[in-house]
Amino acid sequence: MLATQAGERLLGAIGPYFDGIESELATLSELRDKPAGMVRITTGAHAANTVLEPALARLLPTYPDIQVELSVDAGFIDIVAERCDAGVRLGETIAQDMVVVRIGPDMRMAVVASPGYFASHPAPITPHDLAEQSCINLRFPTYGALYAWEFQREGRSVNVRVEGQFIVNDISLARQAALDSLGMAYLPEPYVQADIKALRLVRVLKEWCPPFPGYHLYYPSRRHQSPAFALWWRHCGSGIEVQAPRISPP
Repeated sequence: MLATQAGERLLGAIGPYFDGIESELATLSELRDKPAGMVRITTGAHAANTVLEPALARLLPTYPDIQVELSVDAGFIDIVAERCDAGVRLGETIAQDMVVVRIGPDMRMAVVASPGYFASHPAPITPHDLAEQSCINLRFPTYGALYAWEFQREGRSVNVRVEGQFIVNDISLARQAALDSLGMAYLPEPYVQADIKALRLVRVLKEWCPPFPGYHLYYPSRRHQSPAFALWWRHCGSGIEVQAPRISPP
């Protein structure tokens, strides 16, 4: 009965942005039964650093018998085949047949390059101008193909396959390459916001990068979940199931 009370308190109190998590954990510490076990989550590097680790820093000290393993992957993996309990990805990229819950705000992409790069290259005015630029490409292991940069403005969508000398499969490498003036990069806005503010990077085509659904947590709807995962899920989700769109290769 106590475990049910704990679950109800968590589910009702913890929102998708982790508001009030500390006070609820303090209340739950009065309950005798504490879950135990391992939770494995696959995620990208940016979500791991900005969303998951801060939440786990508050959760784990209260539940010392729970272990959480974060598997940081540049591409998408089959969470069933890889024996992961859940995954965290952008809302637009989650496959169907998953239970999905939003755990972060909308995001935007940013096209950036260093001041040194723009000293010898004109700034693009439209996405089509990227054909004349040297760009840093991303190759996702899931598809093998280079990622097409996606733009939208006033209902008009444009996908551009850019060219350049440097190809990576990790956004941290793409950011560093942009800082080193190796080309233009297409990265999540929060990931380069500090660089833009400090004038280490210059942003262009901002009006072509509208918001899109941010990070969502997902897991297979037909899998039996452990008590440890159930607790972790209630900390990181609102409990609202939404239908995820089907994805297509970039």
